[in-house]
Amino acid sequence: MAAPDAVGVEPGGDDSTISKQQWKWSVLAAMASYLDAGSIVALGAGLTLFQAELGLSSFGVGALAAIGPNAIGCAIGAFVGGRLGDKLGRKRIYKWDLLVYALGILLIAFSVDPIMLFAGTFIVGVAVGADVPTSLALVGEFAPAKGRGRLIGLTQVAWSLGPVVVLILALVLSPIGLLGTRIVFIHLAIVALVTWALRRGMVESARWTAAAGRARSVGEQVGALFRGANLRALVWTASIYTFWGLAAGTAGIFTPYVVETLGAGTQAAGVALSCAGFVITIFSTVFVFMRYNDRSYRTRRMMWGIGALFQVAAYAIYLVLPFTVPVVIANIVLFGIGASLAGEPTYKVFSQELFPTMLRGTAQGFTFGVARTLLGVWSFFVPILAAVEIGPVALLLTAFLLISGIIGFFWMPDTVGKSLEQIEAERAAA
Repeated sequence: MAAPDAVGVEPGGDDSTISKQQWKWSVLAAMASYLDAGSIVALGAGLTLFQAELGLSSFGVGALAAIGPNAIGCAIGAFVGGRLGDKLGRKRIYKWDLLVYALGILLIAFSVDPIMLFAGTFIVGVAVGADVPTSLALVGEFAPAKGRGRLIGLTQVAWSLGPVVVLILALVLSPIGLLGTRIVFIHLAIVALVTWALRRGMVESARWTAAAGRARSVGEQVGALFRGANLRALVWTASIYTFWGLAAGTAGIFTPYVVETLGAGTQAAGVALSCAGFVITIFSTVFVFMRYNDRSYRTRRMMWGIGALFQVAAYAIYLVLPFTVPVVIANIVLFGIGASLAGEPTYKVFSQELFPTMLRGTAQGFTFGVARTLLGVWSFFVPILAAVEIGPVALLLTAFLLISGIIGFFWMPDTVGKSLEQIEAERAAA
């Protein structure tokens, strides 16, 4: 039996029923995604304002994006937090990291020089990086076998809802310039503190508690991640997420900046267009991904294939059509739908299903960290490339999405509807 202070379904007792408690704890865990994406987009929406106020160069803008929640800062947090979540438990990480997040957000909100802005951005990145893999592991471990897609999908709804709220606030507050951006960041700090207070009532994962009692040494555990089925799963999840993330990260933080820089619209127009994209993703996630992801292996592959084609088309149109608002709208619609079917939600589900409990956070922290590190390097060059024309960026993003789509479709494992214990046993015997 699970320990009194642990939560989750009993191993082998999975079905498709999701309790009110599981929905409630999934919402609290999903707030990591809300705060992650919210901070990324808040920074993106205010990039040009911070650039003008603090005198940042194009290189400075790229560096700011590279060290924060969109990239390297997040990667560091994910590497460390994911491993600590496996070693020390989910609860110890998600209980405290939001306080660190709030500190970083307040530094950004009240920054008066580049040092405060860069320091706050880095701290926020580390905090969300530690929270996301730990919180997702918790959701995956208490979700029923035929309900993981629904509960993990809920975290993706939160990931899209954060930007929607942030972008609406940014749009409403755009007449007051940088002050409006500062208010947006203060909102994130308040949400983080409220979530931290509510999370104090959450308890440890039952599956982690049981696995920790029979765990091998730390060295043996980490070594197992780079052998056999675990290594294959690590390479597959890292590949689909890294190449997809290069496009998604660019869209999330740079859309308003690129729209304004290339003269397709105002800063407010860029913010509004980004907001519309996240709304589309929310609807597609709720009514398609969450509804059908747990149905069958064939359904998962079909959803992935359709989503991949939509996303490739989203950036390929920039290669043949002029960079105007109607074309940007087409890009946003195609990518918003495609991302819900062949993007982060699917990566999140498989990151819970393909790894044993004592390596789940470590594996996702590793793949999350690799993806965000490469995105950080890429972020240095996006403003420089985009300042000239959209073509080079669009060509590269089209290629990245094509690679992710092909790898995801042809090498997708069959894990639908199986308990985590059944998946682990099958993969160990393979």
